[in-house]
Amino acid sequence: MMAHVDSIKKGATASNNSFLIRAEKVKNHLGPTILGLLAVLAAEILIFTIKSPYFLHVGNFANIGRAMSIIGIGSLGATIVIIAGGFDLSVGSIMAAAGMLASFLCNQGLSTGIGLVSALFLGGVIGLLNGSVIAFFRINPLITTLAMLSIVRGIAYIISGGDAIVISNSAFLAIGTNDFLGIPITVWITVALFLVMGALMPRTRLGRYVYAIGSSLRASKLSGIHVNRWIILFYVISGVTAALAGFVTVARTGQAEPSANIGAELDMITAVILGGTSLRGGKGKLLGTFLALIVLAILSNGLILSGIPSYWQLPIKGLVLMTAIIWGEIRRTSRDVD
Repeated sequence: MMAHVDSIKKGATASNNSFLIRAEKVKNHLGPTILGLLAVLAAEILIFTIKSPYFLHVGNFANIGRAMSIIGIGSLGATIVIIAGGFDLSVGSIMAAAGMLASFLCNQGLSTGIGLVSALFLGGVIGLLNGSVIAFFRINPLITTLAMLSIVRGIAYIISGGDAIVISNSAFLAIGTNDFLGIPITVWITVALFLVMGALMPRTRLGRYVYAIGSSLRASKLSGIHVNRWIILFYVISGVTAALAGFVTVARTGQAEPSANIGAELDMITAVILGGTSLRGGKGKLLGTFLALIVLAILSNGLILSGIPSYWQLPIKGLVLMTAIIWGEIRRTSRDVD
């Protein structure tokens, strides 16, 4: 009888040890940033549920998803560029110009597909220019993309003559307003892009070279990587995702404006840095960016539902970004000391 009891106790102990080991592996795999974001997300949901009776409504979550998607799509490319040691301040302007171009073409009677492809092509070309200047002329990414920000914003004004373009194409508008299985189409697009790129990153040269180049440009060159080609590709991806985000913006709002998406680059950078990506390159996860997007979207939505004026959002986002940068630097220096 005693032997049977001992056997049960040993089995229970082994089961508990196995559970603890698996939990520790999950914890180590996710890392402190992901776990921290999950904790913040849970706290946000709890606080805003108490503050507003409308927070948990299905329609409110749909609004959060639509708002998150615009910045989320652009943040995908921004994450890749920053992990690779770069920076792209032109994404907001690319969004505006691509949205203007797609709107103009669709209002001329062309199909939504042609408008979308043209917008993506424009974003890719701008990314190609950014990457080429940075890779071949060794110009600082901040300076290059800051100049491109002004140039492309000007293109947006040129396309429209400074006026807004109201969309009349129902297929175009459906992308930004319709749902599938109760979930906005834009959310499906965002999640699909993150899943596809998240699957590709650890399994392809694209992902390996993003981290390698971001960790050490010189070592990557010495190992035989065609660094310039890959840097250009990273900026092309950033340009294309920004263009898609601009297309989605117009589909959601119903009109394209040359002044649209001003400050979008700040929102994207905040999401990327808050998600654990290092400004020094070589470190970051798409999962972190995705969770940070959800945290920021719920924060903005919850503040509005709680009756806090919208103009408070900008300093709050800036504070969140500064906190994320300081925390990342503290963690980096503590690892260096260790």
